Amino acid sequence: MAEKLPAWMRSVAAFAAPTPPAEMPVAFAFRVSLLHMPGQPNPVTASFQEVSGLEHALDTEDVAEGGENHFVHQLPKQPRPRRLQLKRGLVQRDSSFVSWCRRSLQGGLETPLQLIDLQVQLIDAQRRPLMVWGCNKAYPVRWTINGFESQRNEVAIEEIELAYQTLVSPT
Repeated sequence: MAEKLPAWMRSVAAFAAPTPPAEMPVAFAFRVSLLHMPGQPNPVTASFQEVSGLEHALDTEDVAEGGENHFVHQLPKQPRPRRLQLKRGLVQRDSSFVSWCRRSLQGGLETPLQLIDLQVQLIDAQRRPLMVWGCNKAYPVRWTINGFESQRNEVAIEEIELAYQTLVSPT
């Protein structure tokens, strides 16, 4: 591409082809670990291809000042509710992860929700974590499951949505 640019553009760094950082993974994948699950001494893990909803957001209220028409004040309100979307995952059919989702979504409100802390890890091709986020006090609010195969003991989760209270971002 640099050969097609005029000479004066090739000398400007902004027009040069970007070099990807050395730590950029070949393929993205995410591992989700549910921490402190009741009856589980170790974290329960599942893998997903796509994660979204890792965000900090604050709602605002617009207030127009009387007599001043050039701007509107935006006053901060409470934090916006957060929803973590995990897409295209594969978990064991009898895992604690699936049991937790079923109890939360199919149990009605007869039993209290189990709020779980979880970690979302961006992993590289060798399955090493590159970045880790923490979501505290999460619980499932919606999930979509693909069809079951009789030859496999796994559940293919198309999408699961979790509400969570706070996000701990990587530093």
